[in-house]
Amino acid sequence: MHPTVLQVTERIRARSAATRRAYLQRVEQAANRPRGADRMGCANVAHAFAALPDAMKVKVVAERAPNLAIVTAYNDVLSAHQPYEGYPALIRDEARRQGASAQVAGGVPAMCDGVTQGLPGMELSLFSRDTIAMSTAIALTHDTFDAALLLGICDKIVPGLLIGALHFGHLPCVFVPAGPMSSGLSNSEKARVREQYAQGLVGRDELLAAESRAYHGPGTCTFYGTANSNQMLMEAMGLHVPGAAFVHPHDGLREALTREAVRTALANLKERRYTPIGVMVDERAIVNAMVALLATGGSTNHLIHWVAVARAAGILIDWNDFSDLSAVVPLLTRVYPNGSADVNRFQACGGPGFVIRELLDGGYMHEDALTVTPGGMRDYARIPALQDGRLTWAELPRDSVDDSVVRPASAPFSPSGGLRLLQGNLGRAVIKVSAVPEDRHVIEAPAIVFDSQDALQRAFAAGELERDFVAVVRFQGPRANGMPELHKLTPPLAVLQGKGFRVALVTDGRMSGASGKVPAAIHVSPEALAGGPLAKVRSGDRIRLDAVAGTLDALVDAAEWARREPAVMPQELAEAHAYQLGRELFAGMRRNVRSAEEGACTWL
Repeated sequence: MHPTVLQVTERIRARSAATRRAYLQRVEQAANRPRGADRMGCANVAHAFAALPDAMKVKVVAERAPNLAIVTAYNDVLSAHQPYEGYPALIRDEARRQGASAQVAGGVPAMCDGVTQGLPGMELSLFSRDTIAMSTAIALTHDTFDAALLLGICDKIVPGLLIGALHFGHLPCVFVPAGPMSSGLSNSEKARVREQYAQGLVGRDELLAAESRAYHGPGTCTFYGTANSNQMLMEAMGLHVPGAAFVHPHDGLREALTREAVRTALANLKERRYTPIGVMVDERAIVNAMVALLATGGSTNHLIHWVAVARAAGILIDWNDFSDLSAVVPLLTRVYPNGSADVNRFQACGGPGFVIRELLDGGYMHEDALTVTPGGMRDYARIPALQDGRLTWAELPRDSVDDSVVRPASAPFSPSGGLRLLQGNLGRAVIKVSAVPEDRHVIEAPAIVFDSQDALQRAFAAGELERDFVAVVRFQGPRANGMPELHKLTPPLAVLQGKGFRVALVTDGRMSGASGKVPAAIHVSPEALAGGPLAKVRSGDRIRLDAVAGTLDALVDAAEWARREPAVMPQELAEAHAYQLGRELFAGMRRNVRSAEEGACTWL
């Protein structure tokens, strides 16, 4: 093991000793209870199994056959989740073949950030994660289940399902993905058309045609954003059937992997294999996920989500842990927005299996971490295939199929990961540098302060931003408006950078895994609404963003800085964020939410 990986793991273990011990005690208490149908009253049992066929009622209640919970994020709006429509029938069929039963315990909400980008719905996006966690809890609170299958893929959905499942840590759980859509218009071409539209060079018809060629069928979007980072992390934590992440929804292999998920969950109920998710997700699993994120240049959203996931298991991590790991974990992939390849090309070049093998061989991952399969993490260093109709796993070639997409740990794209921690008199922030040109890793320029992303877009459209500047977009944190992603800012800032201007973004909002080539210091904590120093910045202040030294400062005289009163969020803006399109229902979450670095948790 690499000494830094061990050091960070031990630091996390020591920091979490009391909370993890208390968590595991609760898991053990729940696991030691009689099974659901044995401890429940007769009316409760009758209600729980009323809709089952009579023969299955006998098997579950009298013969004590295992009963699997299905928690599904199916809906037709998310292309990634549309394939889940038929999964419950498939899972029930496989469970029956194995002498067990399966019930849809509940559905969880699943919103598409691609639909809501730049719209009021995006202000509910981050909070949807904890809503999904609570919905998972409601489903599993029926408490008649021996194990659970969790069906989810996209941005907040997997973290929410995982947080919810960890609050039922006594259950063996397997996550079941559905795979990416086939490749359409390349991501780089899509970005080019977006930039042309931002400049007025093409119209809405051309933009819509390009977007529709990029997002064109069932499956996950093909860029390496938060959704596909989720899938990489599930592999690295051993919570998938190995290699399940990036197989196309309509590939015959997909059904075989889904059926295998049922068999895997049932196998983990056997005494010698019993591996409840609360025991499985320990410090080693969390560190493995962090390492996989860094090695693939994954989504910055996970610097929020995985803090919350860890806390759900009684484990305390922070951005210093990410930063220390990033300093030593090599960057092994170039997948858009960090390269030109999409996830289908990544999969063809070995995908998660190649990356995990290289990280294990290099000593960057804990090989002894528990997984849903008996072979441990080495099972995830292979690739699945169908051979004469039977599911098998094959060893990957030693060399990369395409070293412009994936590389071995001995010859990485970079000796360090793609994320940096920034600290200074503006607070703490993170930056994803894996796609940012090296000559843009340090930006020093006057600030232009905006209280909303719409204000920046209006200034761009008016031609007011043709110069070097640092855009400070504040009042975008969890308490202010739910911390929306600010993807609508990427095209105008990319256009300005393309014209030769030195520009950067500093914000207490999010940019997600689709952040691109413009340097962006995001998740600034404390946020402006909570009295964070970002509220002290005035237009004209010189801002220095230094991703090399890891600093983020307003170059203002210290005495003047100390005297400044933080700006107050304009009343009309506060009211706009509080009302209409369901935002009123989330007022309690805005009041109670923790900071981004604390995982933006609303349940602590």
